[in-house]
Amino acid sequence: MTVRESFDAVIVGGGHNGLVAAAYLASAGQRVLILERLAATGGAAVSTRPFAGVDARLSRYSYLVSLLPRKIVRDLGLDFAVRKRTVSSYTPAVRDGRPTGLLVGGDGTRDSFAALTGSDREYEAWQRFYAMTGRVARDVFPTLTEPLPAREALRERIGDADAWRMLFEEPIGVAVEEHFADDLVRGVVLTDALIGTFADAHDASLLQNRCFLYHVIGGGTGDWDVPVGGMGALTDALAGAALAAGAQIRTGHEALRIDTDGTRAELTVRTDDGEHTVGAHRVLVNASPQALAALLGDEPPAPAEGAQLKVNMLLTRLPRLRDRSVDPREAFAGTFHIAEGYGQLAAAHRDASAGRLPAAPPSEIYCHSLTDPSILGPDLAARGYQTLTLFGLHTPARLFADDNDTARATLLRATLAELDAHLEEPLADCLALDANGEPCIEAKTPLDLERDLRLPGGHIFHRDLAFPYATETTGRWGVETAHPNVLLCGAGAVRGGGVSGVPGHNAAMAALGR
Repeated sequence: MTVRESFDAVIVGGGHNGLVAAAYLASAGQRVLILERLAATGGAAVSTRPFAGVDARLSRYSYLVSLLPRKIVRDLGLDFAVRKRTVSSYTPAVRDGRPTGLLVGGDGTRDSFAALTGSDREYEAWQRFYAMTGRVARDVFPTLTEPLPAREALRERIGDADAWRMLFEEPIGVAVEEHFADDLVRGVVLTDALIGTFADAHDASLLQNRCFLYHVIGGGTGDWDVPVGGMGALTDALAGAALAAGAQIRTGHEALRIDTDGTRAELTVRTDDGEHTVGAHRVLVNASPQALAALLGDEPPAPAEGAQLKVNMLLTRLPRLRDRSVDPREAFAGTFHIAEGYGQLAAAHRDASAGRLPAAPPSEIYCHSLTDPSILGPDLAARGYQTLTLFGLHTPARLFADDNDTARATLLRATLAELDAHLEEPLADCLALDANGEPCIEAKTPLDLERDLRLPGGHIFHRDLAFPYATETTGRWGVETAHPNVLLCGAGAVRGGGVSGVPGHNAAMAALGR
């Protein structure tokens, strides 16, 4: 095949990181082409109407924003905003046979801790612990869009030996147990170490520490915010910025192969019209490390494995709670923790490690539409409809390998049963119906995410997260590969994972020689 066209940069994959990279490069005067195999850009950061005939535009996969630097929003002139949630979290519990719970956020937080635990000790420990993570966040977050610091340089920048030890050197479970005594409070803290990560609190790999770190440094505050208009509003704005800067976007174009000599590359591309070749000085791959290796014909990396259940729901109303001390509009506005006590999380990990679906599946829920009702059509909003997003933990892909459909249905029933235990009415009674009379609920296992989005093993971070400092193999920006003119700008880059745009920014900086 002959080369039809040539570009300064070709970006494989039109997810949010690829769009960020394209916008930066095109703004710098480069001729840029984005190749996206699907019919639309956005990857996992999209908004869709998943329920037939229902005007509710949900963030179908990724759903909250914390790691997106304001720098990227400003640099690219994005018309995109986030809103703070009024509540951080609510965790229901039963103490002495009485329904109760822990509400974090707002003026009543201290009282909620005291009512649950009987004293101010846990609240004061909470304040000290998150003051420490807040200081680390302010030091570390700005480095994400800078060349990778050396490990010792990052340690010196943090300047707190105890914080460094707790977060970077010993399992996070040690710090959780040192600071907190109450099992429920310990569990709420630990959940940030387990989102999309299959690990125990005391895992010697410190995989859970890496996950925890990324969850508490976002924005320099650790806040997880709601994207106004849904996650698709971000990727729509990014696509608009890339196009306005002069980039070309071609959907339905799948890159099959990259041939490179280190200075020039040729990409074999498949479309409805057959295969053709595109030339480029540089290629940025907004896909997984596995996909990168396959495109280059390189040795593949170790297999990745996701470990989460994602459930989207539309309700006619929020369910009533057994704990009458909290309004459901407060409880579901933040993160509603289910079966996430410290002991429960450990038990779920043991079950899954032994090849069983967790007996009490841990999960967390929040209601996007309480903070941002714009995702609902006017009629649904006027009638009081609400969305619910559920994210389940400790459900590795291996548990679905034999029969994905049966395992998904079994896990969903068990997960909703854990929620129902804290409700005065079954959640099923609150589910809206679609145009076909079916309940408005959909669940995605790791295998579903692998099928839909080509996430390797359904891993939402593409592979295990890495600490945000340089090693012998990372390169200057954490996006470099063995090929000088091929860069990895997906979530599998160092400092990737989450909806951040950081790998896209950093790959663009590397491509521009900065």
